[in-house]
Amino acid sequence: MEMNQYLEVFIEESKEHLQACNEQLLELEKNPEDIKIVNEIFRSAHTLKGMSATMGYEDLANLTHQMENVLDAIRNQKIKVNAEILDVVFLAVDDLEAMVQSIAEGGDGKRDVSEAVEKLMLIEKGESPAQSAARAETAAAIAEPQGLIKSTYDDFELTVIQQSKEQGFESYEISIALRADCLLKAARVYMVFEVLEKSGEVIKATPSVEQLEEEQFDQEFSVTIITKDTPEDIRQKLLKVSEVERIEVLPLSMGNYSSQEAVKEAEAVLPAAEVAEEAASDMPKEEKKAPAAKQVSNKTIRVNIERLDILMNLFEELVIDRGRLEQISKELNNQELHETVEHMSRISGDLQNIILNMRMVPIETVFNRFPRMVRQLARDLNKKINLQIVGAETELDRTVIDEIGDPLVHLIRNALDHGVETPEVRKENGKSEEGNVVLKAYHSGNHVFIEIEDDGAGINKDKVIKKALKNGIITEQTASTLTDKQAYELIFASGFSTADKISDVSGRGVGLDVVKNTIESLGGSVSIDSKVGQGSIFSIQLPLTLSIISVMLVEIEKEKYAIPLSSIIETAIIRKEDILSAHNQKVIDFRGKVVPLLSLKEIFEVPSENLEEEFISVVIVRKGEKMAGLVVDSFIGQQEVVLKSLGNYLTSVFAISGATILGDGQVALIVDCNALIK
Repeated sequence: MEMNQYLEVFIEESKEHLQACNEQLLELEKNPEDIKIVNEIFRSAHTLKGMSATMGYEDLANLTHQMENVLDAIRNQKIKVNAEILDVVFLAVDDLEAMVQSIAEGGDGKRDVSEAVEKLMLIEKGESPAQSAARAETAAAIAEPQGLIKSTYDDFELTVIQQSKEQGFESYEISIALRADCLLKAARVYMVFEVLEKSGEVIKATPSVEQLEEEQFDQEFSVTIITKDTPEDIRQKLLKVSEVERIEVLPLSMGNYSSQEAVKEAEAVLPAAEVAEEAASDMPKEEKKAPAAKQVSNKTIRVNIERLDILMNLFEELVIDRGRLEQISKELNNQELHETVEHMSRISGDLQNIILNMRMVPIETVFNRFPRMVRQLARDLNKKINLQIVGAETELDRTVIDEIGDPLVHLIRNALDHGVETPEVRKENGKSEEGNVVLKAYHSGNHVFIEIEDDGAGINKDKVIKKALKNGIITEQTASTLTDKQAYELIFASGFSTADKISDVSGRGVGLDVVKNTIESLGGSVSIDSKVGQGSIFSIQLPLTLSIISVMLVEIEKEKYAIPLSSIIETAIIRKEDILSAHNQKVIDFRGKVVPLLSLKEIFEVPSENLEEEFISVVIVRKGEKMAGLVVDSFIGQQEVVLKSLGNYLTSVFAISGATILGDGQVALIVDCNALIK
């Protein structure tokens, strides 16, 4: 059966099953007596085992089977769940995730999982993980790691191996790698077999002998032999064959598993709909009906994200042409053309919404990794943490999702390390020993807000100001005028940290400036609110999408610029005599607030005729709580434009985030308001 066509489905569904395992294991830790949770994990592991065996990923199948054995013992109440046992199961899930990732990146999915397998096997026998570790060390000291029986042995071969063992023979699986520049691979294979057949009896070859003869393999193959020779004897004999680069001889351990079972169990695993059916095979009748109903109603398909990117690029070109047609229609003043263009604009607007929605991904794809991370960090820090996730179904454009993960990791680590106190300190302060961290996402207008809230110690304003003065970030004069919020903003300064000691958890003493820069590069902003002794809230504001944005087009001399509407408070026309001066900076009084004026003509060095005007046009923009007035020559109007990058040659242009092509073919530069407001 040709498996490549199923590879993408296998990878996606494997990730889903492993994510389900992670989530359910965290639930099991909270409710160790709940057998329903164990059954859920068992079903995910069982399905993954069958899929892996069918696809030929034997390491995955073997490890999953061993994990399944432990889960089976738990649900049959032979083993009692505790944190140490769950640590080992989590270790196995980590190995499985690494193998699936390897496959997704084009690898073979192989990995040394002997540590996890050994621990799982000993747990299955009723030993604690501590005993398992001691046993593993002893075994390592007296012998080579034992190889597990591979999944491709049939019943006859297993019987031969078992009977040979009883008669004093040893069984070895020998992995042989030929040099990359080996020309006559089949000839080298023949020489290897000739050497091995003088040492014992070859009972298995992977790939098959026929495939090896036809050179249907890359550089590696494996052979199973029954012999009385030692591994070193075999190795020395094979090293005499030229162009053999690497030899690994592993004694076979029968264990209690042949993946032949898994292959039989999984004959109907693929395609995807059949996976669910196979997983439901050992469910009660009532539970079987539910998956069956889900399959019938499932009307979704998987689409490669690259196809959506191509579709988005094509639509962006359509938006540019739409703008051009609208302008031509106005110039020609033809009623029929005007009606047709108007209709096309409405349809393309609907099409734009559909395409943008197709690219939307629930933020849970990022949030999913955090419960497991928080569990481990809490144990490392000897703290008790309850993580609540709210609004995981909130959707964001995939381009934003790809970038937001790392900043969130940093903020959550920061909340756990610096925010939430130790159980002892919390108890002294009259709080519950368990700290709470809430991760929340929600929509508001054309933005998504993400909040990380903790009920920890809060931010000490005096301590922040003291550190900022010491680092030369602010002056004594500025320090005396800072509001609480302005003081908290100082922790985003480069290299700033109030930690008494540098820890590996939150940031190795590095401040949150990287977080802020990443969020602002996405067109977003981050703010802080905190109360000493009660906790802190970090609030992130992000645009729904980065590809098509609404802008205010303005003109400076003969050049056109676009200012994102998300940054604009309002536009104004003011008299020249209303402009004031403070600290050598032109300012205006805008609704009772002093707002500095910035001339885009000067900033972008636009050649000017220096004509004196009685009135000036100003765009009031903001960044967080700070505002500025951008002085322009005239307003053109609001428009939706396609954001295009300036390319690798123009990465460091000040205050320009990209460009767009207008309807008349002109290029308008998009102003980065965040860079203009300090």
